[in-house]
Amino acid sequence: MQNESGQNVDLYVPRKCSYTSRLIGAKDHGAVQINVANIDPSTGLYTGEATPFALTGYIRNKSEGDMAFTTLVQESDTKAMSS
Repeated sequence: MQNESGQNVDLYVPRKCSYTSRLIGAKDHGAVQINVANIDPSTGLYTGEATPFALTGYIRNKSEGDMAFTTLVQESDTKAMSS
């Protein structure tokens, strides 16, 4: 929920899995969030920004975390290259 000035006033804002779009519950202790550094394509240097990816414990428990993370990073890279 947001107030009139646009600030979040909720005590708990749940995250969503970047791969499955499932909500990550407060008790999902297997969930992770990984920040991937953004690189300037012309120089190959770190820009100081990062893109966060969240994965649920469900995906990690099925041993599909590596595949999901690789897919997300590749999709993110193609979006960045096209814009």
